[in-house]
Amino acid sequence: MKNKQISRLLISFCLFSLLLISSCSPQAPSRFEQAQQESLDAGNKNTAVSTDAVKGANFNQFFPVSSGEYERVFTQEKSGFVQAKLKRNGTDLAVLAIFDTISNPSAKEDFKNATDKINGFPVIEKGTNNTAVLVADRYQVSIRSSSSDFDLVQRKEWLSKFDLNSLAKLN
Repeated sequence: MKNKQISRLLISFCLFSLLLISSCSPQAPSRFEQAQQESLDAGNKNTAVSTDAVKGANFNQFFPVSSGEYERVFTQEKSGFVQAKLKRNGTDLAVLAIFDTISNPSAKEDFKNATDKINGFPVIEKGTNNTAVLVADRYQVSIRSSSSDFDLVQRKEWLSKFDLNSLAKLN
């Protein structure tokens, strides 16, 4: 009987030791952490948002509000950026976003040759399902269709529902 107790104690001690040793060993970085570190080591300076970027929460007030069968659901918010889904009767129609181009000034280049305007601000097509407007030469407001039922005409209509004039006065 005593041998069984000693055996159990010895097995318990060994298992505890293995657990302790394995939990204290250094963990390999994830592939994302490793890629970020490689980018930093290579001198990539574009890994951070500008400290002058507007807080994402400040953009929420400029989005169209939910009404009727349409619902706006905020999905992401960070410094210089906010994003929301536009849903109709619970079905995703589009992704709405405002981006502060101060962190990426080259994002404004596409608007230089824009001929179309919404509320006086230049509008461009980005691919086949994304429409964007540049407000006050700083804020890019965009709508990307999630559904084939949400076309260019509807994207432009919803872009005009943003409070673009008030956004232009921000900062």
